[in-house]
Amino acid sequence: MASLSGLDGAFLALESPTTHLQIMGTMVFDPTDVPGGLSFRRIRSLVDERVSLVPPFRMRMVEVPFGLQHPSLVEDPEFDLDYHVRRTSVPAPGGPVELTDLVADIASRPLDRSRPLWEFHVVEGLEHGQIGIIAKVHHAIIDGVSGAEILAAFFDQSGDPTPRPLFASASVRRQLGSTTPAAATDPAEGDPVDDEASEDDDSGHAGWSPPALPGEIDQIRAAFGRLPGQLDAVARSIARTVQTARTLSTHNREVEGTLPPTLFQAPRTSINGSISSHRRVAFADLPIADVRRIADVLGGTTNDIVLAVTAGALRTFFESRGEEPDSSLVALVPVSVRTQAEQGALGNRVSAMLVSLATGVVDPVARLGRIREGMAAAKEQSQSVDPGIFSSWAEAAFPAVATRLSRLVTNLRLFDHVAPACNVVVSNVPGPRFPVYLAGARMTSFHPMGPIVEGVGLNVTVFSYLETIHVGIQACWDLVPDVAVLGEAMEQALAELVVEADRRDRPIPWWHAELLA
Repeated sequence: MASLSGLDGAFLALESPTTHLQIMGTMVFDPTDVPGGLSFRRIRSLVDERVSLVPPFRMRMVEVPFGLQHPSLVEDPEFDLDYHVRRTSVPAPGGPVELTDLVADIASRPLDRSRPLWEFHVVEGLEHGQIGIIAKVHHAIIDGVSGAEILAAFFDQSGDPTPRPLFASASVRRQLGSTTPAAATDPAEGDPVDDEASEDDDSGHAGWSPPALPGEIDQIRAAFGRLPGQLDAVARSIARTVQTARTLSTHNREVEGTLPPTLFQAPRTSINGSISSHRRVAFADLPIADVRRIADVLGGTTNDIVLAVTAGALRTFFESRGEEPDSSLVALVPVSVRTQAEQGALGNRVSAMLVSLATGVVDPVARLGRIREGMAAAKEQSQSVDPGIFSSWAEAAFPAVATRLSRLVTNLRLFDHVAPACNVVVSNVPGPRFPVYLAGARMTSFHPMGPIVEGVGLNVTVFSYLETIHVGIQACWDLVPDVAVLGEAMEQALAELVVEADRRDRPIPWWHAELLA
């Protein structure tokens, strides 16, 4: 049994009937070179073999009575792989529209808290005979970085018939104190393959005997035993907040340029309001070669360019609605605060920055420059913010209080009447630069999706794989039913920046240079 950290538990406590705090990824595989093809049974068998590499996938949440403490992760004695690995299909012709409609439908349903918080939907009927997998995992277990590492447990670096997983969670098992045997270990650690998992029992893994779930009385007793420590955590969080406020105030007084935006400084728009439980989804693909071209000529990091592309797409999107926001839109950008020692650990190690998207700037190059400056200012300001301040308060807060506040915000439709904390969430997750395989089939694309929350009906998440940045856009059906416009506009915004880069990088003809002289 392992208690959730404050930040992990907060993603459970803040969930509501409209806010589904789960991370998703849509992967497409080409089974052309797989002898006999890539069947659902073959995928299920592979997941069955490797699920022990990710202990939380066989663990369920146990809520503490009255919400006195964050839930615990315990081995699920009724674990049923067939509940988590499901078979589905899309109608003909099985193209991007049919796939995104299916993803949106799956995203509209929350995960069942009485079971381990994940699902794999194996998708058949895709065009060109491809096979898809829609992965859905709760944010309480993973963030974007650890999510990519978890999924790697089921992938291989080659289509070899005797594959070896990219990732095996020896470090995760140590972190959780789990005695679950591994089917293999991290090649980087050089440990031998464990042969004990070669014989299957009814649950799919030999030697796996989960203990009984803890009783409510024991949990209440343990929760009251931790109350003094929790009160001490509240005092420490207050002290850290006061110190952070002082440091931040000093930094802001010394800054000569424009400061990053603050919470609730974002303009009210038609995509910001109370959300429903229904989702719309769109995908886009950005060639990394184009991003490099822009960076070489116009400057900026990949993240700067992703934000600039998002900003350009949002300008097009609002123009299609005949809407002009009162001021430049504000993006919340999640930032990983994982230390080197925490690489490979599950759970959440994140902070966030607020950045102006400079959508009021017409020229795309000038807009990129403003965003680049804004990101630099936000990064500098973040040095004055205690990176553990969010997790500190999440650890100190009583889950019952957070849950009731979240439900109250939803029931009152509060964000129909107040300014949003930000306009959009834009997240960037780095992926592998080498091909990965599932049961011998090469992955051709991976479109990620982060959750939307009350007041912010749009989330843009990108994942780099090989030579493409895959964009996943999740939106509230009621606020952004025309989300497909945004996906197309992102590709157009990138192309616009490439044109500007080519124009500025083209040598000036000698005759034109003489005229300028």
